[in-house]
Amino acid sequence: AAVIGSSSTDCSVTACSIGTVRAHGQADPSGSLTSWSPIGFAARSATEAVEEAARCAVPTHDHPEGIKGAQAVAMSVYMARNGASKAALRAEISTRFGYDLARTVESIRPHYSFDVAAERSVPEAIICFLDAEDFESTIRNAVSLGGDADTIASISGAIAEAFWGGVPEPIAVEALARLPEDLRALLARFRARFGC
Repeated sequence: AAVIGSSSTDCSVTACSIGTVRAHGQADPSGSLTSWSPIGFAARSATEAVEEAARCAVPTHDHPEGIKGAQAVAMSVYMARNGASKAALRAEISTRFGYDLARTVESIRPHYSFDVAAERSVPEAIICFLDAEDFESTIRNAVSLGGDADTIASISGAIAEAFWGGVPEPIAVEALARLPEDLRALLARFRARFGC
């Protein structure tokens, strides 16, 4: 991943570079939705989070639902990082993006299956966070849905990290130990630059 663009956030560190591009605007969608959370950590305003997410989504996800999903993820992380309550986050994301966030993990679980479409994975990921009591229960909610669990857990985990102020140390230590050195270094630079 490389920083591209010259925006004030330059959080395109991962967002504009992840995804296997097959043709203009068409990416391998599995996991690509996870790329937008750094924007929410780096943005200095809600407007910047939404605009930067749209800008970074277009090269690989120029479908309106893909762009909306990127914006919803970035906005959710931004709001969580900046002290929004769960109720405020639920209301803003529901209103702004038209997602049904009134559902619960319990109601989704029996009928959910693997689906990489943003409109059928981003809302579910946000609900996994909204229904959780802490970071770990957020991840457990995501895994319990099945389907594209790694993507759902990555999105919901980013929101949870922003909301609860980090990843619990035992989980962070284990996860960092599994990353190659170049990714650990990239993460350290990102955290140093954006204070997260």
